[in-house]
Amino acid sequence: MNDKINILQIGTDAEYQEVIDIQESFVADIFNGIKNETIIFCEHSPIYTAGTSAKIETDVLNTTDIPVLKTGRGGQITYHGPGQRVLYPLINLNKREKDLRKYIDTLQNWVIEALSHFGISAHTSDDVGVWVKTNSGDKKIAAIGVRVRKWVTYHGIALNVCPNLDHYKGIVPCGITTKGVTSLKDLGVNTTLKEVDDVLLKLLPKYFP
Repeated sequence: MNDKINILQIGTDAEYQEVIDIQESFVADIFNGIKNETIIFCEHSPIYTAGTSAKIETDVLNTTDIPVLKTGRGGQITYHGPGQRVLYPLINLNKREKDLRKYIDTLQNWVIEALSHFGISAHTSDDVGVWVKTNSGDKKIAAIGVRVRKWVTYHGIALNVCPNLDHYKGIVPCGITTKGVTSLKDLGVNTTLKEVDDVLLKLLPKYFP
């Protein structure tokens, strides 16, 4: 594993705002060289998060009691909850390449290769995220929403391993009505978050050398 990047495991039932506060504190320290680049691995309590492009009035359907929180990441509205591996890479692009599009491509390709280890063929599309072709059309398996401050990244990836997909029925995920949402479990892959983590960590040096 890349010894330049620290891994911070926060664990289960992580409160969303608390993790955002941790990221905020890390961003300045990483920019100032006080801390190494870090990737946070966590699993949130159920919550809908609304990005800077979210249309809360139309995309929250009020069919559940799950709270909605506005957040500073890019993108629209999505769900976080148990069974979903959330990754927050705090990466200093000042020392890499100041290209946000390339950074997002790196995140997507990292997830796509990890999924291939579980026999899932995934792809990108015009809509940011990672997608899988199914008999009922393309479905999103990983959402990506990022923010950059002084070219240090935060926010990141939500990969569906075995979440309750019914919770997505309370929103229009990412504002997209023509495509669905899936997970490894939904695709017939019974695995654990730890097994997914092991693959992601094994691949990490390839994508963030």
